[in-house]
Amino acid sequence: MKTWFKSGAPWIWLNGGAVAICMIMVVGLIGLIAVRGFGHFWPADVAEIEINDHTGKQTVVLGEVVRSQTIPSAVARDAGNYVPDDIELVTRYLIKQGNRDQTGRDFVWYLELGMEDFRYPDTAYVVERREWGNFYGYPLALQREGEVIATAADANFWPMIQESVDRSLKLHRDIQRIEKGEIGRISTRLNELRLDLRRLDLRDPPADVRAAEEARVAEARAQLEIDYQVLRKDLDVLYQSTKRDTLQMRMSDNKEVAISLADIVRVTAPNTMSVPTKMGQYVERLWEFLSEQPREANTEGGIFPAIFGTVTMVFVMSIMVTPFGILAAIYLREYAKQGLMTRIIRISVYNLAGVPSIVYGVFGLGFFVYFLGGNLDRLFYEAALPTPTFGTPGLFWASLTLALLTLPIVIVSTEEGLARIPSTIRQGSLALGATKAETLWKVIVPLATPAMMTGLILAIARAAGEVAPLMLVGVVKLAPTLPVDATFPFIHLERKIMHLGFHIYDVGFQSPNVEAARPLVYATALILVILIVVLNLTAISIRNRLRERYRSASD
Repeated sequence: MKTWFKSGAPWIWLNGGAVAICMIMVVGLIGLIAVRGFGHFWPADVAEIEINDHTGKQTVVLGEVVRSQTIPSAVARDAGNYVPDDIELVTRYLIKQGNRDQTGRDFVWYLELGMEDFRYPDTAYVVERREWGNFYGYPLALQREGEVIATAADANFWPMIQESVDRSLKLHRDIQRIEKGEIGRISTRLNELRLDLRRLDLRDPPADVRAAEEARVAEARAQLEIDYQVLRKDLDVLYQSTKRDTLQMRMSDNKEVAISLADIVRVTAPNTMSVPTKMGQYVERLWEFLSEQPREANTEGGIFPAIFGTVTMVFVMSIMVTPFGILAAIYLREYAKQGLMTRIIRISVYNLAGVPSIVYGVFGLGFFVYFLGGNLDRLFYEAALPTPTFGTPGLFWASLTLALLTLPIVIVSTEEGLARIPSTIRQGSLALGATKAETLWKVIVPLATPAMMTGLILAIARAAGEVAPLMLVGVVKLAPTLPVDATFPFIHLERKIMHLGFHIYDVGFQSPNVEAARPLVYATALILVILIVVLNLTAISIRNRLRERYRSASD
């Protein structure tokens, strides 16, 4: 036994077991997030539940069974429910009954006491709306301009609903294209003309120059106003067209509700859907989650702006941190005199890596946003004041703050890579007549490139998941426009962005509808993990190619 311990085998097995346990925990955590998050997009069956209370009153509930739990009877009594004294434990079900505009809440707990067996009627419909969440009920009729064109008993009722919904979705896309695209460009152009007049007042040019400039602005404004009126008429026609169709529905309490198809995203009958149909519906909903804008206080819709904002911020941060970090490391290792001051600088760099991220956020807000941004506005954007351009949190300042946060990681990794290169390579290059600069940039730096990429990988991994500093320097709950679009200069570094990490915080802790937000928190967290893995794998593949390329030289 002593020989076995002295051989070191127990410690090898212990380390291997620890690594295996860590891997199991990581895989299990990701699996839990995936099941709870992505399971939200599966079309769940709709149950009809009859509940008879102790007074004989009967209530019919229609909705999705989210989960169940067993609780002490005292807890149920404290919640205002009647439970007989001889019962110690009781089971309750969380039902997503929707119809928040009619009942005030769409998630309700119901005790199992008095419940009849669950029924899953084929006539139960789920109507996904742009506002007020889902509607659960039974279809009655489809109306067009106030007249019934089909009833639930008609054979062509379902195809007509789908055709009307598709038409409504197409109209909605056309409205969004005009409002956010064409009218948005007109608004941008009008603001530029306003700034032109403001700059004219600040310069105070001669009268003839002022008159010519004012005439040009007036002519441009007149043309833009004409274009706007044309688009406004088109919008009025589209909005009027969306009000054509109405779906009449009946709730579980027999109350009839009229739902305009302009507010509908999708109509489904999940109890009649086959497994392949549900799989197709699942893929469609998942794609909408990844590609659409959020709605309903971020508890519905998609997360595409957050994905786009995260990726854009990481790329801008990488562009800024890589050259500064590499050049600083090269100077400290190759050029700086190795004395007391250099050691102090190195210790400072190591300590910067341990500074809490929120401190970087406060520094970025005070120095980058208020000081640098405010001065930039006074120097180059005076016409826009007092409305700030760069003197307010935005993409550029968020990326610059994260670049400062991850700078020590890149410096340390690059320095370690430079230190691992054998001195014989340097001496051989110098012996062959190369200068110190040629040796550095043509021999040493290429060999240290894999270490530089390692630093960048670590920087990306940390920056993509940061939240605290971004709350102060550029990330918001909902950004109306993306930082990259077709409007000159195409990349708008001054705009605010959405971020997956902040989106998780907002949905998980600031949402007014906790139960609706819960699965989206899991799904968004998994997307963030996947995004970080993809970014890291991309950088790792580049590093491995560089390592293979210079392997022979390092040998």
